[in-house]
Amino acid sequence: MSRVLIPGFAVLRQAGGQARRSGLALPLAWAVPQRRAAVRVTAVERSAPADATGGMHGFPAALTSFVGRAAVAEEIAGQLGRYRLVTLTGPGGAGKTRLAGEVAKQVAGRFADGVWQAELAAVRDPAQVAAAVAAALGLRDLPSAAAPDAVAHALARRQLLLVLDNCEHVIGAAAELCGRLLLGADDVRVLATSREPLRIAGETRYRLAPLTLPDPDNPADPDGSEAVALFADRARQADASFALDSETAPVVARLVARLDGMPLAIELAAARLEALGAAQLLDRIDDRFTLLEAGDRLAAARQRSLAATVEWSYRLLDERQRRVFRAVSVFPGPFTLEGAEAVAGAGSGPAVLHLVDCSLLVPPRAGPDGRSRYVMLETLRAYGAGLLAEAGEGDAVASALATCALRVAEDAMAGLAASAGEAAAARWLDAEDATTRQVLAWAVEHDAAVASRLAAALAWWWQVRGRLAGQVPLLREAVDRAAAGSDAWCLGHTWLGQASLDSADPAGALRHFTAVRDALGDRGPFPQLARCLSGRSATLLTMGRIGEAAGDARRSVALAREGDDPVAEALALAVLGLVACAVGDRVGAVQLARQAEQLTAGRHDPMARVCGHLLTSVLIEAGELAAAERVCAAGLAGARDAGDLSSLGNLLEKMVVLDLVSGRFADAAAHLREGLQTALRTGSRARVLDDLDCCGYLCALTGRRAEAVTV
Repeated sequence: MSRVLIPGFAVLRQAGGQARRSGLALPLAWAVPQRRAAVRVTAVERSAPADATGGMHGFPAALTSFVGRAAVAEEIAGQLGRYRLVTLTGPGGAGKTRLAGEVAKQVAGRFADGVWQAELAAVRDPAQVAAAVAAALGLRDLPSAAAPDAVAHALARRQLLLVLDNCEHVIGAAAELCGRLLLGADDVRVLATSREPLRIAGETRYRLAPLTLPDPDNPADPDGSEAVALFADRARQADASFALDSETAPVVARLVARLDGMPLAIELAAARLEALGAAQLLDRIDDRFTLLEAGDRLAAARQRSLAATVEWSYRLLDERQRRVFRAVSVFPGPFTLEGAEAVAGAGSGPAVLHLVDCSLLVPPRAGPDGRSRYVMLETLRAYGAGLLAEAGEGDAVASALATCALRVAEDAMAGLAASAGEAAAARWLDAEDATTRQVLAWAVEHDAAVASRLAAALAWWWQVRGRLAGQVPLLREAVDRAAAGSDAWCLGHTWLGQASLDSADPAGALRHFTAVRDALGDRGPFPQLARCLSGRSATLLTMGRIGEAAGDARRSVALAREGDDPVAEALALAVLGLVACAVGDRVGAVQLARQAEQLTAGRHDPMARVCGHLLTSVLIEAGELAAAERVCAAGLAGARDAGDLSSLGNLLEKMVVLDLVSGRFADAAAHLREGLQTALRTGSRARVLDDLDCCGYLCALTGRRAEAVTV
């Protein structure tokens, strides 16, 4: 058995005419041309430091406690038991270096020659990486520009863990060194920290997530949040009187969430606690790059302020990647690759993928609609927004984002027109919510045409999700900027009329519907005018103006038939059925209801559910309770499936009436409770009033007369 020393290969065992290493057969001929190179480094092997016998080497003393991530440290330690190269990646300030140190402490006992750290942040010339590592390892007699092969050979007989810290700016040289170590030093394992992976064979990557955050629905209870625990620990160092209590806990929870759960940002914020207090810290966090500076004077320059940490990553990008980074920072929430290309330009996809690799974007995750979306942490977005303004690119990128958001909203609205496409269209807009909200606010100030079209396209989704009442001020502002009589103006006023009806403001509703009727006149589009007239008819009916209501409803039926719009026709027939009930024509009302039901059979969309609500009302008034319950139950099932809170609230109120009439008081109470919660959530004042009326009847029918009077 002969030993051949080859840079890049630790021990080759000759057997059967071949050299074998770790079970991999390699032709012995590979070794022969490099024997001379091996001879040059044999002296290094003999000069290994005598004190390399276990323990921690080169790690700075930990002056603060390690908070959180105990499970993560154990997981990475486990990976080092299975793999020889583990790269810990994450954005600047994520705590990679500190975590690597904790992992090293856990596994130090596994290595006879200890755990060694080589800090690469100060190495500017990639050619000096191997020399810097050799110096950290205490290797002597290496060439002044130590080759990776020489380092690998020097470590061939040693059993140690090498922690390579901050590889990102010399990533190619670090990758080459690690590759040689994997091949040439069997008992050496490497834990690398970097903002991007090394991308070599044999590497296992661990992407470090931010510290865990409190439950956003219960910020006053931060138990279990690593981010809050870290802030509290460091805050007590800055201000010994600090304590998490009922007053400070919700503020700290919101603060650490705004800081993305990033350890460096949290520590810098905690250092400001004594001077500002938690509430002021939160109030001023929008100016985080000015606020969060002047950290540890002894820390590396890139870690003394939040801005310096982000800048370190940004400077490692090439110019095209920097431009894409600036552009995608305009997204306030998750975005697709198509969206990124819309704002950053065609062909920007590779740059987006690189931003993921170097931890400037969170890897894509499936959104509510199933599409994969990227996320940029708020701290990085804020930095990118500043760069965008400095580069004079803000207006162009915002305009491109507005165009993209408008296309999404109008495509989703078109999908709604196909009955089977409603759920997908609504989930699409759920996923794009943050972007459309930001764009609409921007467009109201900068692009009236986009604002009015976008608001009109989003209104149906607001209604379905129970948000129309809350969006009325923005909708009104957008509609006011549209050209009077334009499609967007008419559609916007129609939705404002609906919102007024929901708010128990029939006079306001009549004003909006009448404005649309007068603007459209006889020129159409007929379906839009037909639906407007149905709304106007229902409004007039609530005001007791029955004759006018009947006239509008009949005209709506005629226009819907002329425009071949069966849903609009069904809606008009249902309203006409209510008019028939109002004048005592129950037989006619039932006939109209059955016609409307046939037109909407098999449809699953918001307008069909509105028809279901009106049909239920007609059938209840006409005394057809079994038919009313059948229609109402089908509508409720459809509303629940679609997440249609508006129709859900309307139909629950009708089901309560049916429960009361049938003596199902327990069911009535359950439906009433859900209906009131839904009405309050959607802000529908009219529905709250109707539900309270039902509540009074429930109290009276169950013998609670005093409570009935109170309600």
